[in-house]
Amino acid sequence: MRGPSMAPALRNDDIVLVKWGARPKPGQIVLVKWASRPDQLSVKRASHEVDGGWHVVGDNPFASTDSEHLGPAEVLGVVKARLWPRPGFRL
Repeated sequence: MRGPSMAPALRNDDIVLVKWGARPKPGQIVLVKWASRPDQLSVKRASHEVDGGWHVVGDNPFASTDSEHLGPAEVLGVVKARLWPRPGFRL
């Protein structure tokens, strides 16, 4: 993961385990892609389902480009754990 958008839950260079294809629930951290940025993957927090995907937000409102700017995101999977450098399952 790169960037400060998910601090304090996740930090720059954290390595996470993603369950690919898992259906998210509001509040879970998810791996997404954007129609407007098809080559970019992002890690964000699922807020709620909307027409066209999910409304997702970063935990750090001062350093996040999310659905407020890019519209609905396509969820690719749900983050299940942080593997490195501070292993943990409660995100």
